Amino acid sequence: MVVTDEPLADLALSRSSLDRVALERLRPEVLAELLDDPRTRVAEIRGDRMQVVDPGDLSAAAPPEASGRDGGRPRPAGSLGLVLRAPQPEDRERLVLHLGRDADGTAYVGVVSPEPRDDAAEPNWLSLRQAGEALATRDAGLFTTGLALANWHATHRFCPRCGAPTEPTQGGWVRRCEREGSEHYPRTDPAVIMSVVDPDDRLLLGRGAHWPEGRFSVLAGFVEPGESFEAAVAREVAEEVGIAVDDARYLGNQPWPFPSSVMIGFAATTRQTELTIDPVEMAEARWVTREEYRDLLREGTIRTPSGISIAKRIIERWLGATVESVTGGTPPRW
Repeated sequence: MVVTDEPLADLALSRSSLDRVALERLRPEVLAELLDDPRTRVAEIRGDRMQVVDPGDLSAAAPPEASGRDGGRPRPAGSLGLVLRAPQPEDRERLVLHLGRDADGTAYVGVVSPEPRDDAAEPNWLSLRQAGEALATRDAGLFTTGLALANWHATHRFCPRCGAPTEPTQGGWVRRCEREGSEHYPRTDPAVIMSVVDPDDRLLLGRGAHWPEGRFSVLAGFVEPGESFEAAVAREVAEEVGIAVDDARYLGNQPWPFPSSVMIGFAATTRQTELTIDPVEMAEARWVTREEYRDLLREGTIRTPSGISIAKRIIERWLGATVESVTGGTPPRW
């Protein structure tokens, strides 16, 4: 793999193939019509999980052997699919989210279930962190969008203006105050995440103040009001490790619904190497050469970001190789 200035492509959670049909959401009766139509496909959301199946096992009776969390090599995209069903009568009493239509016109909705999940009885229910990398494009988009909306609804049940209850409307994409009628829209919090490379082409890695030993990643932080992405990169690096960056080049972005962010990736350079760590934000920070990082991976003494994260792709871009090609398998992960 050759390091280039090209943006990162095919980020795990940026994949989607559905038309979001935003104008269709404006019709008050749209969700009732979709739930009356047996052709509508329903993706059920329980907590932070959806049910998945190996396409070779359409009965969904056995759990997937590898989810990206446990041992073994990561499963390739498309090796897992979401379990999609027809609408059920009880769906009308739940939070329903209009997620879009495919090229054939089939509609997809998310239904947020209040039912508790039993891990032992339902082993096929996986989180987006576990299943996201292995899902096909349509299903990755369904899971990412459905989870982001469900997270927003869970924390916005009351009007921020007057405190009255709010109700979902416009296909689950808006909440309206029941008292004053004000409308409130899904929140997305932008965060920048960046590689920082010194004059010797070493990569800066940091360990968060509350992270376990061995867990390192590139630096990241939320964008503040009135701030450009590039300014946020410079500020976050200066705050966390006390150095100034020379420039910041855009690499790509992807949704990060944990609970409601979008991660905007950058590659930055610096001429400074002496670090002054903010102990509130960082437990430690270090410069590594490519060979040093490869050795740490082979030894298993460093934990890499998960396969669905843009952080892993940013590190691999600098490394010039995938983490798995270095270790011969799946290294310890977050």
